[in-house]
Amino acid sequence: MLYNFLSTPSGLAEWFCDDVNSRGDKFTFIWGDSEEVAFLVRKKQSQFIQYKWDHDESDEKYSFEFRIEIDELTGDGLLLVSDHVEPEEEQEMRLLWQSQITTLLRTIGS
Repeated sequence: MLYNFLSTPSGLAEWFCDDVNSRGDKFTFIWGDSEEVAFLVRKKQSQFIQYKWDHDESDEKYSFEFRIEIDELTGDGLLLVSDHVEPEEEQEMRLLWQSQITTLLRTIGS
């Protein structure tokens, strides 16, 4: 269930942004009047998905990835978020992701 919230336009629109349009590997994320385009870089069903913002020419510099890991002892799921940002943006992005993940947890009922 969690993977669908990370990988589908409808799932992402429930917690990450206002709306998402996709065409193949191209995802357009919409926040109010603002849009950002990202491309799906790689994925493995129910394990991870990585996106790369369109404005970046490097391979991974501005990519973000969601990785789902399951604790073998407890069976609990763990969501790891990797976001490649400029050093001066790190604290701001940590706060943003904490807020976004809180919204995601409320959305899925955790």
